[in-house]
Amino acid sequence: MHIGIPKETAAGESRVAATPETVKKLVGAGHRVTVERGAGEAASVPDAAYVAAGASSGSAAEALGAELVLKVRAPSIAEIALIPRGSAVVGMLNPFDAENNARMAAAGVIGFALEAAPRTTRAQSMDVLSSQANIAGYKAVMLAANLYQRFMPMLMTAAGTVKAARLVVLGAGVAGLQAIATAKRLGAVIEASDVRPAVREQIESLGAKFIDVPFETDEEREIAKGVGGYARPMPAAWLARQSQLVHTRLTQADIVISTALIPGRAAPTLIAEDTVKAMKPGSVIIDLAAGRGANGGGNCPLSVADEVVKVHGVTIAGYTNLAGMVAADASALYARNVLDFLKLVIDKEGKLVIDTNDDIVSACLMCRDGQVLRAA
Repeated sequence: MHIGIPKETAAGESRVAATPETVKKLVGAGHRVTVERGAGEAASVPDAAYVAAGASSGSAAEALGAELVLKVRAPSIAEIALIPRGSAVVGMLNPFDAENNARMAAAGVIGFALEAAPRTTRAQSMDVLSSQANIAGYKAVMLAANLYQRFMPMLMTAAGTVKAARLVVLGAGVAGLQAIATAKRLGAVIEASDVRPAVREQIESLGAKFIDVPFETDEEREIAKGVGGYARPMPAAWLARQSQLVHTRLTQADIVISTALIPGRAAPTLIAEDTVKAMKPGSVIIDLAAGRGANGGGNCPLSVADEVVKVHGVTIAGYTNLAGMVAADASALYARNVLDFLKLVIDKEGKLVIDTNDDIVSACLMCRDGQVLRAA
């Protein structure tokens, strides 16, 4: 099979869908691989490394003209025009982008959205959301340390003692847990909040304190269990209690890492403007949900996508692609996720086989034969 790896064209995207490591395995399995010239440059992978792994360098048209196209982000209008009818695209295609999904279907493209893979043990090795969120959680803390104008750890010096930074993490999914682990290594004092009580043990095992919002009804307890590893929207009464408790903690914090996202929905507002006003001057908020909340904000309505702003004396960073800031490792992990998924859709003869009885394949299959198979 001819497999193409084009250079990503989305603004600010530095990752690449295959590395020399995965290309070598694809070539070893008998496939012909074409990598667009410069595709890996931003991820510190020169063209020569791909050629050494057995790939050929080509143009965007040659990479996109393959039978199977591996991408990080969904193809643009211009890219879709270069993909032949009947070819397949594997990548983070955003199942909730109905407009682009319809565009791919109309072009006769077979689309596999890896973000839609079920949260099961079998699908773990191809869980792109987790691999990239892990990196985002790490990078969020490193960015916070850079923007925060004081030390992270407690220091005892000849000039006196410097207190450790107080850090609050909102949302203890993969990104939140990695943020806790990274901040702990840097010596911060950490508290964390999440609607799911099951993560309390994980938070505490990493050395952070769990901000506990008690449940008052059976409905709250049931919703808090989440679904598929993700949080569900909580009742208004519980959110009000959480908001008050979190407000108190945030006014005492130096750094806030906010990671709360609900698939297919606007990101919940966790840090109100009144809270920002009450925070200490010089505090830092890293909002991983920036651009995905109501009115373009994030978990904080004051966040601006891909910008660092200062509001009420608080620095708010709204970078939307933190994983892309660690492009080399992000690409390496993503490429392995993709390679494991390909084992499910390529048979021993090297042909594309779509087994809709496979729960992972059917969950990821977004469009085929001119039809959108997943409703946004």
